[in-house]
Amino acid sequence: MLEVIPIQTKIEQEAICARCGVPYNADYMAYQAVIDGALKGICQFSMDATGGHIHNLALVTEGEISAIDRVESLFVMGRATLNFIDLCGVHVAFFDDASFPDEGMIRSIGFARNQDGRWEMNLTDFFAHPCQHGHAE
Repeated sequence: MLEVIPIQTKIEQEAICARCGVPYNADYMAYQAVIDGALKGICQFSMDATGGHIHNLALVTEGEISAIDRVESLFVMGRATLNFIDLCGVHVAFFDDASFPDEGMIRSIGFARNQDGRWEMNLTDFFAHPCQHGHAE
């Protein structure tokens, strides 16, 4: 069973970042994706006056991950992060992980490129009616 849960300690966050090949930042919050007790990935994020920011969305670098586990882990981590950001009263989010290679996944999570070419998403009422939101691109 897939679970996306907050990482509780900075020591644990740093270790998971290392397993996922992303730089650790103590100022970021993070979620981990776990399937049947096995770590699958991490999402590091932050919030500031400009909005919510997904800084890293990554899978573990060791071992094999099935295609379905890969897609589900990334998608659910991304959406869980956006839901948390929205619940905090921040209603715009940016996908700022320039090293993330899958634009299709970024779009499926809900982001679209803004006029400056940056991945952006308006979270206003998104989680009230998520199936009613289309994608600009």
